[in-house]
Amino acid sequence: MNLKTVLILLVLALATIVALVCVLLTRGGRPASCEPQSLSSLEGKHSDQSLVFADLTPEEMVQVVRYLQRSLGVPLVDAYNANPSDNCIYYVDVQLPAKAEVLGFLDRGGRRPPRQALAVVYFGNQPDPNVTEYVVGPLPKPTTHQDITVQKYGGKLPYHRRPVLGKEYEQIESFIQKQVFPTAPAFLSQVFNSDGTNFVSLTSAPRGFQSGDRNTWCALFHNVSGYFLHPVGLEVLVDHGSLDVSQWRVRKAFYNGQYYGDLVQLESEFKQGRVKVGPVTRVPPDGGFSSMQPRAAPRAPFPLQYEPQGPRYSVRNNQVVSQAWSFAFGVNVNTGMRLFDIRFKGERIVYEISVQDAISVYGSNCPGGMSTRYMDGSFGIGRFTYSLVRGVDCPYSATYVDTHYLVETETPETHKNSICIFEQNSGSPLRRHYSNLQSLYYGGLTNSALLLRSIATLGNYDYVWDFIFYQNGAIEAKVHATGYMTSSFLYGDGLDYGNRVGDHTLGTVHTHSINYKVDLDVAGVNNTLVAHDMAFESVTAPWSPEHQIQRPRLTKAVLDTEDKAAFRLHSNMPRYIYFAANSENKWGHQRGYRIQIVSFTGEHLPETSSMERAISWGRYKLAVTKRKEEEPTSSSIYNQNDPWMPTVAFDDFINNETIVNEDLVAWITTGFLHIPHAEDIPNTVTVGNGVSIFLRPYNYYDIDPSMHSPDGVFFSSEQDSSVCEVNHIACLSKSASCLPILPPFTYDGFQNLTRL
Repeated sequence: MNLKTVLILLVLALATIVALVCVLLTRGGRPASCEPQSLSSLEGKHSDQSLVFADLTPEEMVQVVRYLQRSLGVPLVDAYNANPSDNCIYYVDVQLPAKAEVLGFLDRGGRRPPRQALAVVYFGNQPDPNVTEYVVGPLPKPTTHQDITVQKYGGKLPYHRRPVLGKEYEQIESFIQKQVFPTAPAFLSQVFNSDGTNFVSLTSAPRGFQSGDRNTWCALFHNVSGYFLHPVGLEVLVDHGSLDVSQWRVRKAFYNGQYYGDLVQLESEFKQGRVKVGPVTRVPPDGGFSSMQPRAAPRAPFPLQYEPQGPRYSVRNNQVVSQAWSFAFGVNVNTGMRLFDIRFKGERIVYEISVQDAISVYGSNCPGGMSTRYMDGSFGIGRFTYSLVRGVDCPYSATYVDTHYLVETETPETHKNSICIFEQNSGSPLRRHYSNLQSLYYGGLTNSALLLRSIATLGNYDYVWDFIFYQNGAIEAKVHATGYMTSSFLYGDGLDYGNRVGDHTLGTVHTHSINYKVDLDVAGVNNTLVAHDMAFESVTAPWSPEHQIQRPRLTKAVLDTEDKAAFRLHSNMPRYIYFAANSENKWGHQRGYRIQIVSFTGEHLPETSSMERAISWGRYKLAVTKRKEEEPTSSSIYNQNDPWMPTVAFDDFINNETIVNEDLVAWITTGFLHIPHAEDIPNTVTVGNGVSIFLRPYNYYDIDPSMHSPDGVFFSSEQDSSVCEVNHIACLSKSASCLPILPPFTYDGFQNLTRL
């Protein structure tokens, strides 16, 4: 027997031993699976009071629709099939009670506020078409409805401001396919070898240049997987302002750098040889370079995260509780994730933190690209929150929660597993110190944090929304952008507006800006905004008068008015800004929570733009205002289609009111500039494309509250760190040596799809 044969037999024997060990672990004397600990202690911390913030149930949605159908006195068409000239229910969502009512219920034993719904109704089938908002209640069996439109917005909502329904998008697509393309058969056939039926359009917004316009540039792309990266160079401006679809018209056409009155003119000039034809590349059905099909076969499984004794948090109804944290959560149809009544160790820190809007401003030398300023709240960040994929979008063993919506339909839709909750070990310490001076010891704490996540897909982009709760009392609201970039056809001076990422594909420069509402209640409702920073001062050295010392000195200021608390996007802002309470910690300092912003936003749209007021929240990295029920949101779904006369203009919130010892709200903008490049193909990655805001305790406690975490580790040179009683990490070989029970993989994301 030669040496090679001996080595082979040894390897086979070792493999057999490993296999036997695996069998013993899964079937034999040791526990095969991780045994969850009882969550009874956490279950007892839940409270049904959190239901005051709960989203509507599908049953409640159905009851609201039935009530409106009976009570409005006009015919209502299912919005899924509604023409612009029809009446229909656009959406139904929860109408949250006023904060004073809620706090009276939560904190002072007051009555539970009545449960109500908000219904948005399009009235297209009447002499004065408009959008009307109703509060409907009480739930679950409504008996009344109140028109709150004028009270809420100061006037009626003109019909042209309404968000575009999925049906209207389909009608635009049909108009192009059936009425526009047939006017240019020679051009389409000879240039694209097509009749246009294998094209798909991507629409721009806003839709014109002045209030009342509803003119949309439709850029054409090859209808393949990842079509966002395959522009053909043809764009059509459709005027769909008339409520009579038969009256829609083409206002302009664009091809390869040239503008035409319509496709009739383009066809005529093409036949006369006066059209400069751009290169066309055949695109395979899977999209070729835009395909997300992996280019490598699976190998060893990637690292998995698991909880050896089950989750250390509990989810019931709309509430999450852990040993340190509790909060209520929900999803607004338009703006997405929102959290309420956030408490750390039983004390409320935040009444509300919610996404307000996300905007993208694009550059291009093509009309669709250069005119695009997407306000994602208008399309619906919440309604496009889809099912999450276990093991990729969230840890495989996370807790998953369904969401329910009633938008553009008369029956509720359920997006299964569209929110996930999990505890995440970052793999790094939250704090640590190794001492090798005087005494020898080690102390540290792993950075495990509780995390709530949803992911919204708005056309090409996917936004990963995270709310993270740390053991030291800090909260982080974070967003990553991924998905496909949108692109333009590359011609002429296109490289002034982005990078080439395909044969004829220009990845166009654009900005992402996200606005959050943060209603901090630091040791009570009334707070004051305080700024701390540092400045160098020159002083004579007391022990050596002939020498100067430059030393940092603490600067302090109370920002006592809204004007002083409004910081422009790229202005200098004090590095420590915090909400200060009317109480002090052990050391005589005002208890506070600091706001810290992580952002690398691009430039804000110039204020000379006629539409800038619609997104004027983007002027400010931080603006703190007095909280008002009549200022619930910094933006509006109606701003997208009429930004020239915005329904809500955030800049109006800032009017120099005093903000000392008041209930305050912080409006925070974060974001980033994206200059697409080759590595964004096929998708933009999350690495480096994440921005966030932190809420951090600042003298709120007497010491770091994470010192009370049971996860802490400490041992000295005089102790045996391998003994469990000294160092619980040493016990992991026993306490965590188990196999997690992984549920079977399922995915429901291709059901109940919402049109965009």
